[in-house]
Amino acid sequence: MTPPRQDGHRVEHDLLGRRDVPADAYYGVHTLRAVENFPITGIPLSAHPELVRALAAVKLSAARANRDLGLLPGGKAAAIEKACSEILDGRLHDQFVVDVVQGGAGTSSNMNANEVIANRALEHLGHDRGDYRHLHPLEDVNAGQSTNDVYPTAVKIALHLAARRLSDAMEHLGSAFAVKAAEFDDVLKVGRTQLQDAVPMSLGREFGAYAVMLAEDRSRLSEACALLHEINLGGTAIGTGLNAHPDYPAAACEHLAALLGIPLSVAPDLVEATQDAGAFVQLSGVLKRIAVKLSKTCNDLRLLASGPRAGLGEITLPAVQAGSSIMPGKVNPVIPEVVNQVAFEVIGGDLTVTMAAEAGQLQLNAFEPIIAHRLLSGLAHMGAACRTLADRCVAGITTDREHLARQVERSIGLATALSPHLGYEQATAVATEALATGAGVAELVLAKGLLTKSRLREIQAGFTATGTSAAASPR
Repeated sequence: MTPPRQDGHRVEHDLLGRRDVPADAYYGVHTLRAVENFPITGIPLSAHPELVRALAAVKLSAARANRDLGLLPGGKAAAIEKACSEILDGRLHDQFVVDVVQGGAGTSSNMNANEVIANRALEHLGHDRGDYRHLHPLEDVNAGQSTNDVYPTAVKIALHLAARRLSDAMEHLGSAFAVKAAEFDDVLKVGRTQLQDAVPMSLGREFGAYAVMLAEDRSRLSEACALLHEINLGGTAIGTGLNAHPDYPAAACEHLAALLGIPLSVAPDLVEATQDAGAFVQLSGVLKRIAVKLSKTCNDLRLLASGPRAGLGEITLPAVQAGSSIMPGKVNPVIPEVVNQVAFEVIGGDLTVTMAAEAGQLQLNAFEPIIAHRLLSGLAHMGAACRTLADRCVAGITTDREHLARQVERSIGLATALSPHLGYEQATAVATEALATGAGVAELVLAKGLLTKSRLREIQAGFTATGTSAAASPR
């Protein structure tokens, strides 16, 4: 290493030769080459802060394990720990400049982390950046490690953290739907199948179902995250454990679990764990499930709010912006629409994850960077979509109770609900006459004296209480 020149650069070298590195950069020559080699998305590693923090957590835990095993001097270990702690606190993230999509199975990400941590640790020891005689990115920060075990472990941790945030956002959205379910519990409306009138139900039950679906998917997400707890840290090259102390895997895993509060465990077969991308595929499938169901919910909201005069008009979504540059007064369901688009992105990302996992060969999957990028992006975007939908849409939904009541009164579906009380044949006759004359079923039932008004109201009250007729048999 040579001292910084007057032009603001220092010289570093690798197996390909010497290169000028900006003197104020915490990254080094390996990162510099990766930046040049992968001008792909324009999205740096720092765009995924969970992954940056996860890399720092792995390096911190490795330093502690190597210190405990007598493999890393205490002074170096302390400096590395201090640098990693700063990254965990959100500092130096701008130095993680490698593109998220890269060749090399994540090697460039690992090198970027090694160099940033090493150069910051050098400063803590009182040395200049790049003066690797005193603390080396590969010999010290990467001691007992390989990209083969560091990167998959960091990706799993990052995904766990991102999934936790998504789960919180889903709970927030579920609570918003639950609030509306309670508010609309006594609002009677027409339920539909195949967009045709079915039977009366409560609007509250309709919104309650959305809350239940979110709760179910949070459980599936938790199950998928449990598969991320098994890591291959200590497997080094292809899971052989080469160049790592025999006690290192357990020690590093113990430190990492304690640091993050995640119940991590070392995989029983490190060779298998190093090449297996099954946990990523499982998580991607669950994320797709969430996206599909949430998109369906947004389709429902847009349909129920269609109009305001020529659609269903059962609910009104809050107006958050003007809807047209040419049509005065038009307001669009922009919040459900943006959530739909996030769902489309996630669904497409699932195919990317699937193909990347399938394309792995022999003892390593080289395509984990795109898996990490797609999953981390999907989890973050879906979480933001859930919170946006809750706060900018669901919380402000209103309904026209009188309009819904009139629809129920005129709905042919009411005949189905009254069938236990009138008999199938008589209910069919009433429905047929209603269709032919344009009269409402309730109107005909009262006009013909088939039920009293009080009895009809009693039956209708049962719809809001249970979602179906509360009186299963005629009285």
